[in-house]
Amino acid sequence: MTLTTISVVTTLDIIIPCLNEERQLPVALEELSAFLKQHLKDYRWRIVVADNGSSDRTNDIAIERSVQDPEHFEAIHLKERGRGRALKAAWMRSQADVVAYMDVDLSTDLAALPQLVEAVTTGGHHIAIGSRLARGAQVVGRPLKREITSRGYMMLLHAFFNVHFTDAQCGFKALKRSAADKIVPLVQDTGWFFDTEMLLIAERNGYLVKDVPVQWRDDPDTRVQVVKTAIQDLRGIWRLRFGGIPRIAGTSLAPMTKPASRR
Repeated sequence: MTLTTISVVTTLDIIIPCLNEERQLPVALEELSAFLKQHLKDYRWRIVVADNGSSDRTNDIAIERSVQDPEHFEAIHLKERGRGRALKAAWMRSQADVVAYMDVDLSTDLAALPQLVEAVTTGGHHIAIGSRLARGAQVVGRPLKREITSRGYMMLLHAFFNVHFTDAQCGFKALKRSAADKIVPLVQDTGWFFDTEMLLIAERNGYLVKDVPVQWRDDPDTRVQVVKTAIQDLRGIWRLRFGGIPRIAGTSLAPMTKPASRR
């Protein structure tokens, strides 16, 4: 009797949340898909464009690409705006073994993507995050004001929550399916604080977070409104600090007492 070996291919969905990105989106889709074909060819991957409230041709471009190549592209459209809202909808809709996301401007060098994915597939971690503040990271062209803001923000998180991750806000993250299913539904924020809230819930419930140092180039055309975002982040910190971080029912993981292993 001859035994047949069944090869199990890991599935990967990479979400690109978009708001009025008709100029940048085609560039990002071409660059990212070319990288995935060359460097993550052992995975069955898809790029999912999560348009949240665009008024330009962003959603049309995403649909056109998904029709041309439905195996590798999907388009999701939400009427309401919010990066967190878009990520939550896309990740909860996905059935992939690994879910990830990155910003459409591709400010983070894609060279770190394989390490990000491998950290949650073979590295024993539940979440992997790109970090501009970890040892070994390289940042180009970032205004001093934004650098100080990011480091000050992380100081607040350390002071209030004793976190072990080094960069909450970098738009470059990956999660195991099992972790996403437990953590993401508990995240309330629909905007920029989504990432921070997700990581706080993860660490409080004992999930292992891997910092991956990245090369990052500042986008001068960024849509982030620093003051408005900072106010929303402070409100989110206040809510979780005094309202409590949700516990995941039935988890057998012990709360973190020391930093997750890093590179």
